[in-house]
Amino acid sequence: MTDSASQTGDGADSPRIVPVGDSAVLIEFGSGITVDLNTQVYSLADRIDSIANPAVTELVPTYRSLLVHYNPLEARYGEMVKLLSELIASSGDTGMSETTVAQNVVELPVVYGGEDGPDLGFVAEHAELSPEEVVAIHSGVGYRVYMIGFAPGFPYLGGLDERIACPRLKTPRISVPAGSVGIAEAQTGVYPNASPGGWQIIGRTAIPLFDVKKASPSLITPGAEVRFVPVDSHD
Repeated sequence: MTDSASQTGDGADSPRIVPVGDSAVLIEFGSGITVDLNTQVYSLADRIDSIANPAVTELVPTYRSLLVHYNPLEARYGEMVKLLSELIASSGDTGMSETTVAQNVVELPVVYGGEDGPDLGFVAEHAELSPEEVVAIHSGVGYRVYMIGFAPGFPYLGGLDERIACPRLKTPRISVPAGSVGIAEAQTGVYPNASPGGWQIIGRTAIPLFDVKKASPSLITPGAEVRFVPVDSHD
């Protein structure tokens, strides 16, 4: 099947559906990183969950697209495209306008700089600001959780002020402590567990972000808002 034959939607605002291998379908809502596109992604994921189709095995939402894994023994590719197209069409002109993702706010106390934020000085120098100004800017807004990825419970947060956007490390660290708050390009995020990483680390929170023993392992969920609160210590 050709790529053109696997697309759906007539206008520029219509989601694009393409095959991914023989057991997955990708729905692309656009090319940017916006709240509207991300809302559409999670709203469609909610709608797919709500119909509990036995052919659907896994949903992987991202900033602007939704990957739908399915069992090809339960449904053919054409059947999945028809199902998804109907769900999109029944939701409005461009897919979805609302989302049922919980709009909770998670506040994380963060110790900025020092051993907890070894790259704060570099970020400040890159931005031509003082470390205190970087902290004030970083902690001065709420961030939308666009997606969870890279590692279990790792939140990709949108809304970083462009003044403190900063490139990744040229050489990633072998181990970044759990709770580390980092900046990479125009994103900020928090490492839920100790792991390798290349983000610029500006602080750390002592709040556990991921616990596999809990019914809901991840403290931070897609669609939530994260706010960083500067503190002097982890006590």
